[in-house]
Amino acid sequence: MIRKLKQADVPIIEKFLGKVKAFSESEVSVAMELVNIAANNPEQTDYNVFVYENSKKILGYYCVGKRPITDAVYDLYWIVTNPEHPKKGIGKSLLTHAEEFVLSKNARWLLAETSSKDAYAAARNFYLRNHYSIIAEINDFYSVGDNLMVFGKFFSK
Repeated sequence: MIRKLKQADVPIIEKFLGKVKAFSESEVSVAMELVNIAANNPEQTDYNVFVYENSKKILGYYCVGKRPITDAVYDLYWIVTNPEHPKKGIGKSLLTHAEEFVLSKNARWLLAETSSKDAYAAARNFYLRNHYSIIAEINDFYSVGDNLMVFGKFFSK
């Protein structure tokens, strides 16, 4: 089941984010900043966080929001599955839900940014497998040799 974030989910998400080998401490901190904003301010609409729950266990989550100053472009800020439960279709289910959510808001684009580092190869392949295109790449963005890669999916109307 995929549902809106609850306050009780926050420590569970933080725990499994810390187990994702690709994430640095600062990346976990940024991810948790958005989770906390969503959990502590349920009326805000900048960060929409949904969790994948199975048998009362949180197995993944995503965070999506409308890109400021656009009429219909959304950012997929985070999509993460619990590394203790890999390869069960959780990421695909979360991505499908995210796409349906933004389409319900009349989205035109859904964008996802990631790193060019080897540790993020699985994330890049995930987007490609799910019909996202590389729409931009900025060399040496995060650091020298670590490019920003922007994946996007266009929703025609």
